[in-house]
Amino acid sequence: MQTLTRDTLLRMDAETAHGATIAALRLGLAPQQEHQDPPELATQLCGLDLANPVGMAAGFDKNAEVPRQLALMGFGMTEIGTVTPRPQSGNDKPRLFRIPAAEGVINRMGFNNEGHDAAFERLKGLRVPAALGVNIGANKDSDDFVADYVLGVSRFADLADYLTVNISSPNTPGLRNLQADEALRRLLGEVLSARAKAKTRVPVLLKIAPDLDEAGMDTIARVILATDLDGLIVSNTTIGRDAVAGMENAGETGGLSGKPLFTLSTQRLAQMRQRVGALPLIGVGGIHSPQTALAKFEAGANAIQLYSALVFGGLDLLDRIKRGLVSGVRAAGKTNISELVGTKVEEWASGRVE
Repeated sequence: MQTLTRDTLLRMDAETAHGATIAALRLGLAPQQEHQDPPELATQLCGLDLANPVGMAAGFDKNAEVPRQLALMGFGMTEIGTVTPRPQSGNDKPRLFRIPAAEGVINRMGFNNEGHDAAFERLKGLRVPAALGVNIGANKDSDDFVADYVLGVSRFADLADYLTVNISSPNTPGLRNLQADEALRRLLGEVLSARAKAKTRVPVLLKIAPDLDEAGMDTIARVILATDLDGLIVSNTTIGRDAVAGMENAGETGGLSGKPLFTLSTQRLAQMRQRVGALPLIGVGGIHSPQTALAKFEAGANAIQLYSALVFGGLDLLDRIKRGLVSGVRAAGKTNISELVGTKVEEWASGRVE
């Protein structure tokens, strides 16, 4: 965006800068992709045909204001939300913090969004030339989190290309408890029952946290493999701070994303790949270069999503990553990015790759 450079945005308060970016995109100030994606990047994911496997992660376009603009920029998928049934203001400000020295971000937004109705009205009839994901969540004061997810499925199943059930944000008290055995069984049972009542069978993915231990990953794998869930997104933000200890803003509560999350989230991705066989996986967390994007595929991702790295890398990071993926495919003597998926799972899962 010529009038809103990365340096200008970094001089603003983090949440103000985010709002300014959304506003600029709504005004059409983002660069549009000029050429079709090369065939090396064509990807099939959960029955969806993607021009490329690089998506915008949830959290950027919370209220479905700019999914079409993001698609025109060149994202192969764009995931709006997290949206909750009722509007909610989220946690008190300030609630979004940069860690410049590590190119990290901490957020404790708390699912601030305008609710199902507002997102539905914006998306209804909108043509998005990429896969449109809707990330659904629960209101903080809800008596029944599961019921909120069911409402999300019922509302958006016939409008989205895929749905993401987000139970991994650290900023809604009790939400991550839904990753436990019985709670997850009930959640997926009711969500997938609601999906079955929709006109179209929309793919449903589950977004999990990177802070799971081996037993937690075992539980999730066991539960989801007994269902017809379509895939996993690995991972959300971490509550860990080892990678940024002592740095500016590192003591803020919330979820840490960006470059410091890369190693942990990629190891968890590989470990989940070992547990779920061929189930589609989207790798998220810490991608900040073509090399780290390629590593996600090698660790087992079928597609990837970005967000925090764009704060520091600028919007042209998307193009650089896509060009880097094509170069990686060609350098390996392959014809498509899918041929690199999982080629270093063992190394990443065991922590032998940095």
